[in-house]
Amino acid sequence: MPDALHVTALRKTYGSATALAGVDLRVGAGELVGLLGPNGAGKSTLTKIACGLVQPTGGHVEVLGHPCASKSARSKTGYLAELFRFPGWATADEVLVLHQRLARSDGGPDERARLLALVELSAAAGRRVEAMSKGMQQRLGIAQALVGDPRLVLLDEPTSALDPAGRRTVRELLDGLRERGVAVLLNSHLLSEVELVCDRVVIVDRGATIAEGAPADLVVAGGVEIETASGLKRFPDAGREDIPDLIGGLVAEGERIYGARVVAGSLEDTYLGLVGAQEG
Repeated sequence: MPDALHVTALRKTYGSATALAGVDLRVGAGELVGLLGPNGAGKSTLTKIACGLVQPTGGHVEVLGHPCASKSARSKTGYLAELFRFPGWATADEVLVLHQRLARSDGGPDERARLLALVELSAAAGRRVEAMSKGMQQRLGIAQALVGDPRLVLLDEPTSALDPAGRRTVRELLDGLRERGVAVLLNSHLLSEVELVCDRVVIVDRGATIAEGAPADLVVAGGVEIETASGLKRFPDAGREDIPDLIGGLVAEGERIYGARVVAGSLEDTYLGLVGAQEG
């Protein structure tokens, strides 16, 4: 089975400005990949090329073995833009009717009802967009990205306007997509959300990939802290296996020990370290 998304040496320039400088990226069937990077790193450009909205300068992008801008690829791709707008006068149900027509989906009322239930908007099917909160509109946007049962879903900042309960709903939805074999490329600045839900992350900066791997593999422990009578002692380069020797040395120096812990790292720490190093 081909990858849901296969990006090879992808380049995009706008005049003298380089948005993408040869990015490689793969998303397997049923895999959830987080795309991270600072503003201007090329994340949205990559996403728009993948769904056929922007023409690349060089490189190659395939969706399930088809060129990304082809009819076959587009029919298998769902997309939620970061800055989307629905007509204020349309109801939630009417928005999905429109996108069913655009996607040539024959799912009808059953598909619309299922998608609204999936994003917890069943009770708002008849509500106009202009009467919805930003969070409700965001969830409606996710629902429209799933019209037509796509096998690859591209989500650009899908949880940016959601409260904690809304973000949990989206996490559960993404877990369900993974179980059904649907691949997701998630472009987000909410690193804690990415760390919770993604199988792999790809970090890009200045149009190039600077790190890739499972979140747990990219996270580096933050050292060891030991609480003593004279204050907290920090050993930033130490690990769990060093704790007995550290405590032994402190006791030999006359310190009284009250506790020790390994400082857990986070994906955010790794990300900031990598991006900061690039900028430096």
